[in-house]
Amino acid sequence: MPLLPATTEPDRNCTACPRLAALRSENLCRYPNFFNAPVPSFGAFEARLLIVGLAPGLKGANRTGRPFTGDFAGDLLYSTLSYHGFSTGTYGRESSDDLALIDCRITNAVRCVPPDNKPLGAEIKTCRQFLAAEMVAMPNLRIVLALGIVAHGTVLAARGTSPTAHKFSHGTIHEIEPGLCLANSYHCSRYNTNTRRLTPVMFHQVVADLRTRLS
Repeated sequence: MPLLPATTEPDRNCTACPRLAALRSENLCRYPNFFNAPVPSFGAFEARLLIVGLAPGLKGANRTGRPFTGDFAGDLLYSTLSYHGFSTGTYGRESSDDLALIDCRITNAVRCVPPDNKPLGAEIKTCRQFLAAEMVAMPNLRIVLALGIVAHGTVLAARGTSPTAHKFSHGTIHEIEPGLCLANSYHCSRYNTNTRRLTPVMFHQVVADLRTRLS
C-alpha cells in the first residue's frame, strides 16, 4: 500500500541534519521574509514524471518555498517544461504566480538549502527517506528525471538499487525497474550553462525525449 502523502515531506522545523538546521536558523535572522524551511515538492502525486534536483538555492527555492523558483535554474527548467506541455500558466519566479504543472512533479534530493550549495553525503542519505516515500506515493510514476549525478545516485538508492548499477550519463535513459525509467541530465544550473556543459538545446532534447516516451 502506498505511503500517505504526508510522509513524503519533512517537518517544517526538521532537525535531522544539524548543519542544515543551523543554517536555516541563521538565514531566518538574515532573511526573515524568506521561506527558510524544508522546501516541499511541487506538482500532483498522480503525475507520471518526477524531476529530482539537488537542493534549494539560498535565494531561489529557500526564498520562495517552491522547487527551482526564483533562480536561473528555474528559468531554464520551467520554460522548457512549458514548451513541451508539462505546465500551464506563466512562471514568474515567485510561488504566487499562476504556474501549474501537468503530469509532472518536482522535488530535490535534499529539501533544505546547504552551505555553498553542497550537501554532505550524510545529509543526502538522511533526506532520502522522503524521496523514497514520495516515489511510492506516486501510483502512475513512469519516469524519474535526475538532474545531476547526486540526484541520479539518490534515486537509485531510494529504490534499493546500487548507485553503481546504472552509470550517470547526460541524455541516457535507464530502465531501473519494469515500467520505471531513470533519465539523466546535467543540472540546469547557471554554472553548467555558463560553461556550456549544458545548453538550452541539450536540455530541451532531454525533455522532448521524455515527452515522446510518455505520449
